[in-house]
Amino acid sequence: MAANKMDALPSERYKWIALTNTTLGVFMATVNSSIILISLPAIFRGVGINPLSAGNVGYLLWLLQGYLLVTAVLVISLGRLGDIMGRVKIYNFGFAVFSFASVLLALDPYHAGSGALWLVLWRLVQGVGGAMLFANSSAILVDAFPADQRGLAMGINQVAAIGGSFIGLIAGGLLSIGDWRLVFWVSVPFGILGTVWGYHSLRDNGQRAAAKIDWWGNLTFAVGLTALLVGIVYGIQPYGTNAMGWTSPKVLIAFITGAVFLAAFFTIERRVASPMFNLRLFKIRAFSTGSAAGFLAAISRGGLQFMLIIWLQGIWLPLHGYAYTATPLWAGIYLLPLTAGFLFAGPLSGYLSDRHGARILSTSGLVVFGASFIGLLAVPTNFSYWVFAVMVFLNGLGGGMFSAPNSAAIMNSVPSDERGGAAGIQAAFMNTGFVLSIGVFFSLMIVGLSNTLPKAIFKGLTANGVGVAQAHAIANLPVVGSLFSTFLGKNPLKNLLGPEARLQVTHAQYLQLTGKQFFPHLIESSFHRGLVIVFGAAILMSVVGALCSALRGKRYVHVDQSLAQHVGDLASTSSAVPGEIAFESDVVR
Repeated sequence: MAANKMDALPSERYKWIALTNTTLGVFMATVNSSIILISLPAIFRGVGINPLSAGNVGYLLWLLQGYLLVTAVLVISLGRLGDIMGRVKIYNFGFAVFSFASVLLALDPYHAGSGALWLVLWRLVQGVGGAMLFANSSAILVDAFPADQRGLAMGINQVAAIGGSFIGLIAGGLLSIGDWRLVFWVSVPFGILGTVWGYHSLRDNGQRAAAKIDWWGNLTFAVGLTALLVGIVYGIQPYGTNAMGWTSPKVLIAFITGAVFLAAFFTIERRVASPMFNLRLFKIRAFSTGSAAGFLAAISRGGLQFMLIIWLQGIWLPLHGYAYTATPLWAGIYLLPLTAGFLFAGPLSGYLSDRHGARILSTSGLVVFGASFIGLLAVPTNFSYWVFAVMVFLNGLGGGMFSAPNSAAIMNSVPSDERGGAAGIQAAFMNTGFVLSIGVFFSLMIVGLSNTLPKAIFKGLTANGVGVAQAHAIANLPVVGSLFSTFLGKNPLKNLLGPEARLQVTHAQYLQLTGKQFFPHLIESSFHRGLVIVFGAAILMSVVGALCSALRGKRYVHVDQSLAQHVGDLASTSSAVPGEIAFESDVVR
């Protein structure tokens, strides 16, 4: 009996194999969640369409959002499936699906709309593979590492996950300079390596749940969350004369459908014997408070990423002499301090949480995270870079301090046969938070810009020779067009004026209107007003998240009753602090 128990415990060598492989998996998946952001201009040039033309904005939004939407919808189902069928089996299959989709994305044989549709569809398939990796990597890690080392392991894994989303910005910019297809080819060798290595080296040493697949729960959740997130995607598009489409029938139907199916989902989950989404996990204080804090942090972090990119590409970089076509790459480079802060704090905070618990580190991290938004609001729109770099470094530092301890605490708190489902829930919160952040932060920014930007554009255009009628028409175009234009590395006014403007103004006036300085000076005051609203919301979310983190209670490590006595025998020889392992008494009834 003792031999069997020792065989079930993680080996010293295997745990590092599991950490290395799962780190590669989540790094590859998150790099691909952001690599497309900077390379979109090159991709659309490659397939031969203008994403800002009427009818093409959908391609742009689905390439931006589709991958995250699919992973958000599927991670809980695939995590629970890993609990039932084996986490390593689902994880390895995810590597294979991801690699296969990457090859087909790179081999896109079509052009124009067909080429863009091919990319959207296979990007969704790539998201399925990413969901399999996300859903099971944390559970595999927790199975492999003892409780007093999981913080460090999760810290390294979290650094790979979130750091990868920022490294993808630079990788996309660099690769797309050569050929847009390299953006997809780059994942293939890593995917093949991870697939072969995983099949030969990883093993399922966690407990499996003897349960049936919750088909109705999976179906209602998938339809409900998909409808909700699709509504958000189309909500930020213009509708009629409105700057956004939140009141359009399509969006309202999507939200109503999502609400009905999600209500049905939660009703099913309360009654089914083997639920996909185990609501009982939320009775565990460490799980529920940590999940809430993580969800709020994900929304804030995702919105920050998009706002900083627009800030750099639409204002700061052109004002400092960079051509619009070069701004996507340089935006990624100038955001490196953000990544550096996260890389520094993630593993260190994970290591410290193994000894001191997550509450102080995670709560302090969200406080630093929120304070960095206050600092960014104090920075002028045309800032001194070192001040900006310090603020975004602090943001990354706070995010790193929070993420690793919080993730380790959540995964430590659940029974071993629920780890796949728990990891899926966390990944769903993170990816749903990123999708929500685009809808929330873009909407708030558009509200902030809509009050002042049209007047500024009209005044600036008429002062430089543009006719009143044309200036009025351009000034009243949806603000989201200018935001997407800067996001794609295009000169917004050149795109808005069109070639006919050359015939209506002098050559000097045209050069002034389409130069690097005109649009940034035109928008910077309005943009800062929008930032006050956007970052104000992020500060509020950070404060609420910090309160949730502070309420998580003392350190809690769930130990299955069958192994409780064995763990107690090992406690005297482990490096854990006495009293840090708790049992069901820490579950909130």
